[in-house]
Order: sequence, then C-alpha cells, then structure tokens
Amino acid sequence: MFIVNTVKALQDCLASHRSSGKKIGLVPTMGNLHHGHLQLVKTAQQHADVIVVTLFVNPTQFGANEDLDSYPRTFQDDCDKLEALNTDILFAPSIDEIYPRGGDDATHVHVPNITNVLCGASRPGHFDGVTTIVSKLFNMTRADVAVFGEKDYQQLAVIRRMVDDLNIPIIIIGEPIVREADGLAMSSRNGYLSKEQRQLAPKLHAILSNIHQAISKGDYDFETLEGAAKVQLSELGFKPDYLHIYHRDNLRPAKKADKDLVIVAAAFLGTTRLIDNLHVHCV
Repeated sequence: MFIVNTVKALQDCLASHRSSGKKIGLVPTMGNLHHGHLQLVKTAQQHADVIVVTLFVNPTQFGANEDLDSYPRTFQDDCDKLEALNTDILFAPSIDEIYPRGGDDATHVHVPNITNVLCGASRPGHFDGVTTIVSKLFNMTRADVAVFGEKDYQQLAVIRRMVDDLNIPIIIIGEPIVREADGLAMSSRNGYLSKEQRQLAPKLHAILSNIHQAISKGDYDFETLEGAAKVQLSELGFKPDYLHIYHRDNLRPAKKADKDLVIVAAAFLGTTRLIDNLHVHCV
C-alpha cells in the first residue's frame, strides 16, 4: 500500500494507473476504521481496479462545540487494517494541504434544501463542510466510483444530489449499514459510550424496527408513530434529536401514497450522538 500525504503525490501515483485504463475507486473516511469502513473498501474493490482510501478529519464539517479535537485518531491501526485488505493507496493529507488558505477562506460547495433538515438543522454548516471536502476529493482523484455508507443516509443523499447538480462524472455507491451483533450501527463514535450506555444503545435500532414492522402491517399514521417512538427513546434515557419517516429520495415527510420510505433518527446518549435509519418499501 502506498501512503501519500500531498495532492501532487496522489495524482502522480494515480496517473500511471489511469493512463493504462484502470478504473479508480474512492473511499473517503475520517479514520478510526471499523468493519463498516472495511466493507466500503471491499465493495469498492468489486467495482474498480485501484482503490484510494482517504483519511482526513475534516475540520469544516465540525461545529464550534463538536468533537473535532477529541475525534479518535488511530493512524497506525488504520494502516494495518487497510494493508490487510490490499488497499492500493492511502491518502492522508494535513489540514494545510487541503485548505492552504484556511477553511474559512476556502471556496465552499452548498447543496440547498435537502441540507436544511435532520442533521442539517441540528448541525448548521455541517453539510457545506461535507460537500466541500468530498468535491475536492473527487477532483483530486478523478475517481470513477466512490463508496459511502448508508448509515449517514442524509450525507449520501446530499452527495448524490451534488454529483447530479454539478454533472460530476462519478458513480456513487451506497453500502448498507454494518451492525454489531446486537443491532447497533457501527460508528467511530460508539467508542465514546460508557459500558451502561453501550448496553442501551441498540434500543435505538429496536425502536426503528418496531416502526418498520408497524408500517409493513399497514399503519400509515406516520406522525403518531414518530411521536410514540420519541417518547420511548426519552423514557429509556436517550435525548432524541430527531426521528422522522421520510420519502427515501427527496427526504421530505412521507405521505400515505409513498412507496419507498426511510425512517431516520438521531439521539444522544450522554454526549454521544447516535444516528441510524431503516428503509421501508410499502406494497
């Protein structure tokens, strides 16, 4: 595995692969890799010849009171995991390499409307940071394919919208959520949970599963289902941020006539913010 730290080194490394007609796959990450991240790499390997994994804790997608400074950084362990998967290139740039004029003075990419709800409402400016860094990585690598996890469902929807709106020649693949044995969606932030919180955390997925089951049985009173689930989460000790049943494609509140839905939720356990989602297809 080649480890590169500059845009020039990355592009020099990719030039020979591209000139020989090889397909480039991209997996953007912020490191502290778990099995979910590694599945993204495996999926990318099925769709491309040369895989670039990026490791960059992007400051522009963190809010003023969020966990940028404490975000777990496990570089050597990440390298070992990627080596074991025969990853071709790891791109691990510095902040100055990505934002030579500083993040505040950099050009930003903004996707309207779809970024105003859910995590976008709770974390103002977050998605501008995401779309800016992702568009930069697309330009740096000129990748043919990029793989993102469906756990961050809104992020995936925003990136797809950006690619469509800006005519970026790349295929976006969404990888289904990888879960722990008890149903908890794998996340780098799960390591923040105390032992007691970790035992409670899978209840978020269980409550979403109950909503999924209710809708599958024909209960389309979405507002009541949402309200009851929020009460359940609060009674268990969660602090709900949001819980909604939306149309899967446009992330607007679901209507009874909609067929493809997504149940999306974010909730705090202590200071740890957990997110999860489940797809529902109505017949």
